[in-house]
Amino acid sequence: MLVVVVQVRRMREEYGRLEKTEMGVWECIELLNEFIDDSDPDLEMPQIEHLLQTAEAIRKDYPDQDWLHLTGLIHDLGKVLLHPSFGQLPQWAVVGDTFPVGCAFDECNVHFKYFKENPDYRNPKLSTKFGAYSEGCGLDNVLMSWGHDDYMYLVAKENKIALPSAGLFIIRYHSFYPLHKHGAYTHLMNDEDKENLKWLHVFNKYDLYSKSNVRIDVEKVKPYYMSLIDKYFPAKLRW
Repeated sequence: MLVVVVQVRRMREEYGRLEKTEMGVWECIELLNEFIDDSDPDLEMPQIEHLLQTAEAIRKDYPDQDWLHLTGLIHDLGKVLLHPSFGQLPQWAVVGDTFPVGCAFDECNVHFKYFKENPDYRNPKLSTKFGAYSEGCGLDNVLMSWGHDDYMYLVAKENKIALPSAGLFIIRYHSFYPLHKHGAYTHLMNDEDKENLKWLHVFNKYDLYSKSNVRIDVEKVKPYYMSLIDKYFPAKLRW
């Protein structure tokens, strides 16, 4: 078994080239109609429903933060990795909790007992508190486990979208439950991370608790979200 750090770097290198396709944000959203996240026990609807429920709940409570509405809409778009056009990765490689690699695995990571079977766990350079990093280095300099979060972050960053740093932070770390639920790995955060974490805590309750079997009228809300997409994104993104 390859060490986690090597695997993650290979995935980031492959998908970070953004050579799969070019398409607009709404086109990508529609692709998610084909998928249900098996790791989510609270929802048995296509992902587009979850995206709109999250965004609409945020919009209701934070009407003046349109960047946060849009972040809610796009936060899970990285799940297109499940689609044949993107390599049809298995769900275990796309969804679920994320965590840093290159330093000690915190015991609050889900299924921690299995982390002990990974060679990184026994690597003296990677198994200390800081590992390959330094105190306060900033999460942007930390290698995260591969999944839909990191992929969408790469897409957003490399396409130079106009979201504030808090939006990018939410996209990359919304599945980083060891941090925003348990407070682990804070020793790697810088001051900007700490400010952005406040917005992630705001976002998280909508990501988790806006899920409902009540359907959203897509055609009714689509014009509003298309206006935000036009405001913050280019017409076509490289994926």
